[in-house]
Amino acid sequence: MAVDRSSPSTATSMSLRPAEAGDAERVGAIFAGYVLHSIATFVETPPSDEMWRDRIAEARSAGLPFLVAEVDGAVEGFAHVTRFRPHAAYRYTVEDSIYIAPEASGRGVGSRLLAAVLDGMRGTEVRQVVAVIAAIAGSQHDTPSIVLHRRLGFVEVGRLPSVGYKNGQWADTVLMQVDLRPDG
Repeated sequence: MAVDRSSPSTATSMSLRPAEAGDAERVGAIFAGYVLHSIATFVETPPSDEMWRDRIAEARSAGLPFLVAEVDGAVEGFAHVTRFRPHAAYRYTVEDSIYIAPEASGRGVGSRLLAAVLDGMRGTEVRQVVAVIAAIAGSQHDTPSIVLHRRLGFVEVGRLPSVGYKNGQWADTVLMQVDLRPDG
């Protein structure tokens, strides 16, 4: 998952809204950049616009947030949650994903999107939100995504060393988690 490094206050003409089927092409284009040029996702072939339309519709029907951020009227980022695993015992846990267009980096898009996704999950049956974040294998440096998640209350709960190989390099997976109802 890729995010920006800025504070939420730096974006002046940004709005967040639920994604619509018509956003699928732009969402797909943003994601494709990460698929083709980074290790932020372990997906190696960009999904079709149709897959994104289906994912947006599935989120809506499941009552899960799938948001887009518009900056100056253009979609410049998106965030959504999916069920963490298919087994019934995980029914109170979701996984978040956030991707920002490179040209929108530094405008607070990631911070606003993640905060809105977490707010959208509060008051629901969901208790845990998990982030699965790629990092260069063995790196001791925090990625922007790790910094963002930590800033919004996530804690690192594990690291899977060298579990992915993409673009000629090994990647670790950092697991982070936030409890939306820490008092019960």
